[in-house]
Amino acid sequence: MITLEFKLKGKAHQYRIIDEMIRTAQFVRNKTLKYWTENQGVKLVDLYKQCAIMAKEFEWAGKLNSMARQASAERAIFAIQRFFANCKAKKTGKKGYPQFKKHTRSVEYKTSGWLLSTDKKCLTFKDGFAAGKFKLIGIRDLHFYAPDEIKRIRVVRRADGYYAQLCINVERKEESVPTGKVIGIDVGLNYFYTDSDGETVSNPRYLRKSEKALKRLQKQVSRKKKGSGNRKKAINKLGRKHLKVSRQRKDFAIKTALCAVKSSDFIAYEELQVRNMVKNHKLAKSISDAAWSQFGEWLQYFGKVYGKTVIAVAPQYTSQDCSNCGNLVKKTLSTRTHICGCGAVLDRDHNAARNILAKGLKPAGINLNTVGHTEINAWGQTDLYSLVAASTSKSTG
Repeated sequence: MITLEFKLKGKAHQYRIIDEMIRTAQFVRNKTLKYWTENQGVKLVDLYKQCAIMAKEFEWAGKLNSMARQASAERAIFAIQRFFANCKAKKTGKKGYPQFKKHTRSVEYKTSGWLLSTDKKCLTFKDGFAAGKFKLIGIRDLHFYAPDEIKRIRVVRRADGYYAQLCINVERKEESVPTGKVIGIDVGLNYFYTDSDGETVSNPRYLRKSEKALKRLQKQVSRKKKGSGNRKKAINKLGRKHLKVSRQRKDFAIKTALCAVKSSDFIAYEELQVRNMVKNHKLAKSISDAAWSQFGEWLQYFGKVYGKTVIAVAPQYTSQDCSNCGNLVKKTLSTRTHICGCGAVLDRDHNAARNILAKGLKPAGINLNTVGHTEINAWGQTDLYSLVAASTSKSTG
C-alpha cells in the first residue's frame, strides 16, 4: 500500500463544503463513541449499524457517503481496540481511553463517493454534499495505477490548503545494488546520528532555528481580539510556520533514511522509547525536534522497499558497554568520550553504534570481537560474514 498526496484546487465555496464534510465525519465518529460508552458490552461490529441509523436520524449526516460514514465509525472502533490492546498488554502509564474529538481535520472515503477524471488530473466528490470537481496539483502520475487499485481517499485540511491522499493497493519494490557494507546507527542530540564507522550526520534543529519567528507569530495571535478576522489570519500564519517546520523535519528524516539504506546492506539502529524520554523537560524540545521515531519508521520502510535488512535493537547499555572488550564503563550524559581499561578510546556515540551493530548481528551468530572465526549465518547470505569483517576493519583502522 502506497499513499500519494495532491493539493486540491477549487473555489472558496467548495472548500466550505469540505469543512462541512469534515465536521460531519467528526460527528459520526463522536456519536459512535458515545453509543459505545452508553452501552457497555456492545459488540464493535454493531457500531457500524449506527452509521445507517444516524443517516436516517440526521438529514445532514445522510449527505455524507455511506462508506465515508463507515470510515469515520472505524476511527472510533480503532481507538477502542487500541485501548483494550494496551490494557491486555498491561502497558505502563495511560492506556489511551478513547476521547471525543473537537478539531478533526480530515474525512475519509473508501471506494465510492468520488470519481477520477479520464485524464486523472481532477477529482470529483459526488455524494450528498456535492463538493464538485477539484484539480489535483502534484508531481505524481496516476496513469500508472488503475482506478480499482485506489482503496481510500482521505481529504485533509492544513494551514496552507486542502489535500487529497490516495491510498493505492500496490506493493512498491525498487532495485538495489549490493554495497558490501553493514552499519550500526546511534542517534543523538549533538549529531543526528553516528554510525559504527565513525561517520556522523549533523542535527538540523529546524524547530530551534525557527523559534524566534514562532514566538513572534504567537505574540501576534495573542494580541488580536478573539473571534476577529485578524486573529484568524494570525492563527493561519502561525499554523503555516509550524507546518513548514514539520515538513522540513519529515523531508530530512526521509532523505537521511533513504541514503543510509541505499549505502548499506545491513542496518542496525536503536529502538528508543521517545514517549518516555520526552518526560525529561530539559531535553523534551530537542528530542522532539530530532524526530528519531520518524527516522526509524522510514528506515524500516525503505528497508522493505529496497530489500535490505534493517533491525531495531534495544538501547540498554549500548553507551555503557565497551565495544572492544565488553566491559561495563559507567559514564554520565555529559561524558562524551568512552575510555576503557582495555585501551579503547572512542567517541561515546561511535562506541554505542558499534555495540548496536553487534546486537543486531547477534541473531546471525556473528560476534564482532571474534570476526576472524567461522560462524553460522542465519540469513543465508554467503557474503554477510565477510562484509562484517571488512566493515569492522574499517571502523577500527
